[in-house]
Amino acid sequence: MTDLPSPRISDLARGHSPQGAADYLSGLNPEQRLAVETTEGPVLVLAGAGTGKTRVLTTRLAHILATGRAKPWELLVVTFTNKAAREMRERITHLIGPSAEGLRWLGTFHSVAAQILRRHSELVGLKSSFTILDTDDQERLLKQLLEAANIDTKKHTPKSLAHLIDHWKNRGWTPEKLPPGEDFANGKGHALYAAYQNRLATLNACDFGDLLLHNLTILSQHADLAEEYRRRFRYILVDEYQDTNVAQY
Repeated sequence: MTDLPSPRISDLARGHSPQGAADYLSGLNPEQRLAVETTEGPVLVLAGAGTGKTRVLTTRLAHILATGRAKPWELLVVTFTNKAAREMRERITHLIGPSAEGLRWLGTFHSVAAQILRRHSELVGLKSSFTILDTDDQERLLKQLLEAANIDTKKHTPKSLAHLIDHWKNRGWTPEKLPPGEDFANGKGHALYAAYQNRLATLNACDFGDLLLHNLTILSQHADLAEEYRRRFRYILVDEYQDTNVAQY
């Protein structure tokens, strides 16, 4: 926290702050304003589509910055889609101006996770220059593994295995943690998953599911790094996530 006295909310709302903040609180209804101004402790906003949840989060972000509660690089702001991330950055830039450029940790779950993974890739057997496979590359690689295991790729398709592996990764399961009940191609799922992960490491590559899964592995196995990121971020703001995705949660 800054040692300097924070400008009053009323001054900020009138655009009288030293930072020249815009009238970012105008137009909010009482419930929205309460969510924006409640900055200590957890806050959960529940509302229907089109009721201004993203606006509340963006304005809350502006409020945290304008009142000196955190610097832009001390904020972790995540959402689900690239489109939402772009819109959020545009909105916050409109509200607070050039200082929005310091929001290094605003993006999708996967883009933020990729930043962290490139910093610590060696901890999961990768180099920082790793590539991220798209769906087609992933399915081509899985087809090679299925054929090498003499599995009929028409009966057990690469696409179906790709979907299953994505499901496993969304649950936070590495090959070692995969439950016995989860399987593919008559008992070969565990071996195929392990072979796939080994091949990815050999290629210095990962898929989209790995971006989150590798982060979980790194932060759960290295308490010092987990604590470093806890200290780094004063606030964590989540716009939207898939509540069925354990890895995102």
